[in-house]
Amino acid sequence: MVAKIIDGRELAEKVLDKAKLDVAKLAPKPCLAIVLVGDNPASIVYTNKKHEACKKVGIESKNIKLPENSSESDVIAWIRKLNADNSVDGILVQVPLPGGIDEDRVLAEVAKEKDVDGFQPENFGKLALGLPGITPCTPKGVIRMLKESGVTLPGKHAVVMGRSRIVGKPLALLLLNENCTVSICHSRTKDVGAITRQADIVCVAVGKPKTLTADMVKEGTIVIDAGTNREGEKLVGDVDFDAVKEKASMITPVPGGVGPMTIAMLIENTVQCYKERRKAK
Repeated sequence: MVAKIIDGRELAEKVLDKAKLDVAKLAPKPCLAIVLVGDNPASIVYTNKKHEACKKVGIESKNIKLPENSSESDVIAWIRKLNADNSVDGILVQVPLPGGIDEDRVLAEVAKEKDVDGFQPENFGKLALGLPGITPCTPKGVIRMLKESGVTLPGKHAVVMGRSRIVGKPLALLLLNENCTVSICHSRTKDVGAITRQADIVCVAVGKPKTLTADMVKEGTIVIDAGTNREGEKLVGDVDFDAVKEKASMITPVPGGVGPMTIAMLIENTVQCYKERRKAK
């Protein structure tokens, strides 16, 4: 068996095309403020891609670039300023933040109605309770990819490798809300392979190349790679792609899989925040 490749770029383009048509009907245009603290090269690349996506669909974007030595209070002051700015519909704080800044405290400051990432405590609580709200972008993109690929989720055993606030935890909650049976593996899990080999779907988000190897999956498993790692000049995921694709029924590549869908979901969330704030249709 050779896996079907789930093309995240193609699916993302469809989402962005729809968003462009949606945004064209809105006045004033939605506005997303992206707060970047420091000079992390990966963060700069990610924020540039987000600004490009905004431009593509007609969303205004503000680039709030703060120096590496900014204090936690400096960052919070900017967030409060953006919260009070009625022209701003969405606020994104690019993580990771430099050392010495408490991400939990900073993200909690984002107004819940402008929280395009879904990390603000009240929004995260709604996700945990299965209530409508803003859904974190990468997990939302993963669920969309699975559904668009024709995967029937109810009853599937899904294993999530990783428990971060950004991907692992919210993805596990979304899969649970879709009536999957969900297992979460993390750094303290014993014999991860014994668990992943039982899975119908394995989602990997740990930030380490080749975390999931071919001997850790059964034939026909659906594999979602949400990892992003640099190996020299090459971008790779968390899955041993070449080996695992020989056993999986479907698999996402890196690059070109989950990443483009994450940005597409950010655009969708920004439009959602705009409409809910301004009661637009």
